[in-house]
Amino acid sequence: MSFKSVSFIVIAIAVAGFLGLMAYGLATKTAPTAGSGQARLNKPATDFQLQLFDGGQLKLSEFKGRPVVVNFWASWCPPCREEAQLLESTWRAYRDRGVAFVGVDIQDREADARAYIKEFGITYPNGPDPGSEIAIDYGVSGIPVTFFISRDGYIVNRWVGAINKKVLVAYIEELMR
Repeated sequence: MSFKSVSFIVIAIAVAGFLGLMAYGLATKTAPTAGSGQARLNKPATDFQLQLFDGGQLKLSEFKGRPVVVNFWASWCPPCREEAQLLESTWRAYRDRGVAFVGVDIQDREADARAYIKEFGITYPNGPDPGSEIAIDYGVSGIPVTFFISRDGYIVNRWVGAINKKVLVAYIEELMR
């Protein structure tokens, strides 16, 4: 066998190995935001106070004894826009059954956030997290992320990305048991 043939075979094996490692890395890669809030699961929800866009104030602990859905969002976030109408319609369907919804707007301009709330007709309480303190407390590394808090104040589920109706309703129904 000639030197050229051996060199070609060695290079081909090296390239194939490199491509195989790349393919494996891409196939098993988890998005950095996938762990958003993971460490908070099955732990008490950190209490927070939110200055609401409508001028009021809200403290999470006010909802003790009720199931709570907390959604972190921003007006510039496309997946947040995808889920906005679903969150509002589900809030309307469950509010008379004692379920509370809270929206926490992060890394956003107030005017844009207010326009988003108006555009989607959002009526559940929403307010900004200007210093991202609430987001940091909840381990939010990407949005949207939705937390489901039990009546006794524990985070029992969370969903990263735009939530769909099947998951949203299932998690709420679980909270209500």
